[in-house]
Amino acid sequence: MLTPSEIPTFLAPLGVTTSAPHQRDDATVWDLELDGAKRRGLRVSLIYDARKGGALLIWAHLAPPLGDGLRKAYRQLLEWSDRFTYAKFSIAADGRPTLSVELRAEEATSAQLVEGLARVVLIADAIVAETAEWIWIGGKIPPDPGTARRNGALLAAAGDLAERLEG
Repeated sequence: MLTPSEIPTFLAPLGVTTSAPHQRDDATVWDLELDGAKRRGLRVSLIYDARKGGALLIWAHLAPPLGDGLRKAYRQLLEWSDRFTYAKFSIAADGRPTLSVELRAEEATSAQLVEGLARVVLIADAIVAETAEWIWIGGKIPPDPGTARRNGALLAAAGDLAERLEG
């Protein structure tokens, strides 16, 4: 079982840099920025709710707030929720589409945390073409700068997860 104090130390060798944690009620929250093969700079919040029955939640902002195409976007989020196992898509209160993976905090292991973080990055990569118009002006994916990804060790530690994403 992971504890909040162990999480940053565990993630560092995987190339995942955690910010100083924020405390919100009984939860410890870290802000992360992860890179996939296609999607760079994915903002992710890692939330550890220490209350009995609490969750370890990996929550990613997929795009800025959605405008007029909300109905179409909502339908797309529902389709992705069916397509990708163990992941939830929704729209935050401010209109941003989100992707999350939830683990039981009391039972979460380091392997589950690795798989959860990698799942978020790999799904964001898998749908980057479909979300491009939400993220970048004109819907054009920026050219790859060719620099090294920050968290290659994290994705390598997830093994064959990329082949098991869709259910």
